[in-house]
Amino acid sequence: MLEETEIAGRLAEVRERIASAARRAGRDRSTIRLVLASKTQPPEAVAAAFAAGAREFAENYAQEAVSKRACLKSLAEIRWHMIGHLQTNKVRVALQTFDLIQTLDSERLAAALFRVRSSPLFPVLIEVNLAHEVSKSGVYPEALEGLVDATRGKVDLLGLMTIPPPATSPELMRPYFARMRELRDRLAKISGIALSELSMGMTDDFEIAVEEGATIVRVGRAVFGERR
Repeated sequence: MLEETEIAGRLAEVRERIASAARRAGRDRSTIRLVLASKTQPPEAVAAAFAAGAREFAENYAQEAVSKRACLKSLAEIRWHMIGHLQTNKVRVALQTFDLIQTLDSERLAAALFRVRSSPLFPVLIEVNLAHEVSKSGVYPEALEGLVDATRGKVDLLGLMTIPPPATSPELMRPYFARMRELRDRLAKISGIALSELSMGMTDDFEIAVEEGATIVRVGRAVFGERR
């Protein structure tokens, strides 16, 4: 694990890079949230980032999040995001553990969330599989409108999330991020739902994502170093 001071320094650098990208795009920095992807990182690393001002963290697996949250229960201001694929049999645990699920990808999952928590509706993002990658979860773009309609009244849909296919250069991600923004804008108009959140961009490409309209960026290695 990196030293606390190194984590704090890395966090400050990422924040400045986000601010610079926002300035280049003529955006208000305050509209962009930094969520730290803490998968496989020890609770001590999360606590160090929290001490440096981070408040939002993301985990891929419900059980890892349960354990980590228990270790950090004194840090009441932490908000936890689910960014991994969520199976319906883990819905109850997820609802008790996370504040936002970013990976809704089916009507079946929305129905399972609603069965466990019908009021208030649980906040989610729909994960979009832009490139039809069979190795990834997420709804294909052409099925997105149908899924939004099918989940009305079952979840509190705040926006969209994506993980584009790997690329050799961050700039090659720009068309995917631009397409996500366009999809969101069109869908918001059609559905009448604000869809104010657009979660896209990670360590290698978050600046490009900010320039293209991301409201949430998910950064891990840039703050915590390589995964353990």
